[in-house]
This record gives sequence, C-alpha cells and structure tokens, in this order.
Amino acid sequence: MFGKSKKLIVVLISVMVLSLVLAACGGNKENNANNTNKTESASPSADATETAAAPTEQKLTDGLGNEVTIPANPQKIIASYLEDYLVALGVKPVAQWSVPNGIQDYLQTDLKDIPTISYDLPFEAVTSFAPDLLILGSSSTVDGGKYDQYNKIAPTFVLGDEVNSDWRKALLKIGEVLQKKDQAQKVLDDYEAKAADAKTKLQAAIPDQSVAAIWLVANKFYVVSDKLSSGAVLYNDLGLKVPAVVKEISASGAGSWNEISLEKLADLDADHLILINSDKATGSEALKDPIWQSIPAVKNGHVYEYEGTSSWLYYGPVASSQMIDNVLKDIAKQ
Repeated sequence: MFGKSKKLIVVLISVMVLSLVLAACGGNKENNANNTNKTESASPSADATETAAAPTEQKLTDGLGNEVTIPANPQKIIASYLEDYLVALGVKPVAQWSVPNGIQDYLQTDLKDIPTISYDLPFEAVTSFAPDLLILGSSSTVDGGKYDQYNKIAPTFVLGDEVNSDWRKALLKIGEVLQKKDQAQKVLDDYEAKAADAKTKLQAAIPDQSVAAIWLVANKFYVVSDKLSSGAVLYNDLGLKVPAVVKEISASGAGSWNEISLEKLADLDADHLILINSDKATGSEALKDPIWQSIPAVKNGHVYEYEGTSSWLYYGPVASSQMIDNVLKDIAKQ
C-alpha cells in the first residue's frame, strides 16, 4: 500500500513539474535549457575582471519600458530561472529557482550551497533575502501589478519576452545589466566556436544522419521542437538532420516540447534518439511497450538516455554547452 502511494506521489509531482517546465519553455523559447569552457566539458567561465572602468550606478530601460536604476555592484541578486546566465558570468545569486520536487541540478556544481526560492517568487520570500537587484525573464512574471511590488523590494529589471526567448540576447542583456558586457561576449564567442567545432566533428562522424530528442514524463512522450529548446542546439547549432516526424509535429505544436503518441513514434525516422527519462522512479512503463521497442533507433541500440534532471530540459549557455558535450560523447563517440 505504501509503495503504491509513493509511486502515485512521484507521478503527481512529475505532472506538476511537466506543466511548469512546459510553461517556462513556452515563455522562454530558446532553447533553448541550456556550458562553455570552464573546462571543455564543464560550465563556461569568463574573465575575472572587466577591461572597462570600475562599475558605477547606471540607468537602463528594461523590456517593459521601465527605467531601472541598477546598483554599481549588486551583491544579492535574485534572477529566478535565469541562473544559467549568472553561472556563465561567474555570479552567484542570493537564492536560486526551485519547484516542489527539485532545482536546476545541472547547475549545482556552482550553486550547490545557494538557498532556494519558489519559482513563483512570493513577495515575502523575496523580501526575506534582502536582494539589491531582481532580474526577471518574461513579462508574465510581473502580471497583475507584481512589478510595482517587486520594485518596492529592490530595483527590478525585466528582460521581456523578445529577449527572454533568445538565450544569446538574454546573456548579452544580463551582461549589460551587471556591467559584464565583455565577459558575456566572451562566453558567447566561446560557445559559438565550440558549436562550430562540434558541428564539423559530427558531420564527419555521422554524415546525413538524423537525431530526435524525446522526453518521457508521466507515461507520456514529448518531442522537442525543431527550432526551440534543445532542438535549437541539435538542428541549428550542430546542423544535425531533422526527422520528418519532428518537422511535422513542430509545425503544428506551440511549445518547446510537444506531445507525440506511440503510434506516431513508430513512424519516427530518426537514426539516433536522445531520451530524457523523467519516469525512472516509476518504472518507465512506456518503454516496455512493443511499439517503442519497434522503433528502428531503439532496435539498433541508438538511444542515449539522460535523467530528467539533466540540462536537456533547460536552455542557456551552460545547458547548451553541456548538450554539445553529450552529443559528442554519445553519438559521435568523441
């Protein structure tokens, strides 16, 4: 009886996280989710110092048109769900994003000692950390008069949907806000060089072969968009071939991850499958279905499985760089 209840709780939590991540991904369409060169396969590092003069207080207009006075050297930053950029720039927030059953595990090498704050940023919780700067992503985070409430707590800069949906733009904008423009540009340049090098290696290792990313959660399958999230890394940055089924579902789907039936999966013409498995704790029953077992990539042993806590469900320079490392190691065998 206890075992069944425990499994039910895990499934319910997985469904909750699914709704949160899909919402976050839909509002932050880059993906990217999601690690440019602290080492070749770790999170990106930036030069410790800016070449420019010492930071001073500055006034910037955010993505909603608000003029925001940014402190010269903010020490207690909250940038919920934007921690990937902070890590890339060598900045530690005073609190990090969380949902009831987890945090961004792929960033924990850098953030493991940072306390958590709920994804919906309750005013009382924000106030308790006494931040000197809030950086928020999409406009929806400040709907219903929330901006004024947050701005009473600390200067609040909202990236806005256009910037928030493109991790490259978001990285450079956060670099500007934190007066780390040179560091942000270096992180971006390092990532582009890494992606270009990986693309060349992949073209040599698996010429004209296709790849798809599949997410299993709450006994349902989702396929990544061909233009968003990790799909942007696979198909744009790395130039891998897009399977026809992925193109079809992406054309009609609105999110970064769109549901795909087992029957449609049977038609998936991908040479390689990246499987993000969030159902491991409940037995991954869907993977036992004969239809899944009949997929050519599955039969050929070309499935590369990752935990639901991996960077594949996120976006940003750190997440994207980690994805490149995964692809080179598992698919290109490098």
